[in-house]
Amino acid sequence: MRAFTDARHAETNDELWIVEHPPVYTLGLGADPAHILQPAREIPVVQTDRGGEVTYHGPGQVVIYLLMDLRRHKPGGKLYAREFVQRIEQAVLNVLSQYNLPGTRKEGAPGIYLASGPLQGAKIAALGLKVRGNGCTYHGVSLNVAMDLQPFTWINPCGYAGLVTVDMHTAGQVAELASVQQALAAQLLALLG
Repeated sequence: MRAFTDARHAETNDELWIVEHPPVYTLGLGADPAHILQPAREIPVVQTDRGGEVTYHGPGQVVIYLLMDLRRHKPGGKLYAREFVQRIEQAVLNVLSQYNLPGTRKEGAPGIYLASGPLQGAKIAALGLKVRGNGCTYHGVSLNVAMDLQPFTWINPCGYAGLVTVDMHTAGQVAELASVQQALAAQLLALLG
């Protein structure tokens, strides 16, 4: 992602990279390693240059990296970072709605949380971005579809002790990973242009 962003020029097309990671913990720039509660696990820890704290990525989770130039994503001007984050979150909310899962935002806590039901308040999607001074972005968003959630219990997800993390399957919706990948990519394209 960094190499792609380093090599960008004014005509470089934006890209969405859709991936599914093997088990890995990633730390944001300001992450406190103390939020990894059980570091003896066999899951590698990777320092990244995105924002945010510690999170887990693994099989059964949609991850989409957004390699974009925000200077050209709004009629008459650039798309600002806050609006960019809101559009990413809205894309996730739209996808969850397609699967009859009501989601919500939390002030000061980027990502999407379940809005109702017995798992209300559990985090189902996370985002961590890098926005360079020239308006180019990388890193992105993850949505938990059907995954092993136990590795989230070995960290303070996003730096929040006791934060429950959930996936769509646990919330009652069985979905194919590829279908959710395509649905989220379509929503991101629609909302980001």
